[in-house]
Amino acid sequence: MAGTRAAIRYAKAVLSLAQEQKLEDTINSDMKLIASTIADSKELKLTLQNPVVRSSVKKSILLEVFKNLNPLSAKLVDTLIENKRISSIGDVATQYNELYDQLKETQVATVTTAVELSDDLRTKVLAKLKELTGKEVEINSVIDPSILGGFILRIGDIQYNASVANKLNTLKREFTLN
Repeated sequence: MAGTRAAIRYAKAVLSLAQEQKLEDTINSDMKLIASTIADSKELKLTLQNPVVRSSVKKSILLEVFKNLNPLSAKLVDTLIENKRISSIGDVATQYNELYDQLKETQVATVTTAVELSDDLRTKVLAKLKELTGKEVEINSVIDPSILGGFILRIGDIQYNASVANKLNTLKREFTLN
C-alpha cells in the first residue's frame, strides 16, 4: 500500500511538471512505453527489484532500454534512483497514465477476444463506447483463445461477458442443477 501511495505522489508530481512545460502528451507516451516494457519483461522487473544490483547499473539499464525518453522522464529515473524507489518506476508510469486519462477525460476499455480485432470492428466498438459513455475511449485489446469466440468488454468497473465460453459454462450450470 505504501508503495502505491508513493507511486501516486511521484506520478502527480511528474504530471504537474509536464503540464507546466506543456509536455503531458509526450510524457504520457514515455510512461506507456515504460509501463508496458516493464510489465512484459520479467527480467527487467526482477533486476529493478533486486537490492544487490547497484542503482547506477539500474539507471544505465533503464537509460539504455529507453534511449529516446524526454528529459523530464529521464529526470524521473534520476529522482527515483536518488530516493531509492527505482523498483516502483513501473507503478509510477501506470499511475501517471491513469491520472493523464482522468485529466483528458478518457476512459480505457479492455476488449478481450479470441482473435485479433479487425480495424473495422475496432472503429465500430470505439464509436459505440463513445456513445454509451459520452467520453473519449481508448481500447486495450487482449487476445485470449480460451474464450472460444465472442468478446468480454470491461470499462471502468463494468464488465459485459458475451464470450462463447461463458455461455457454455452457463448452460453447463443449468444442466447440472436440473
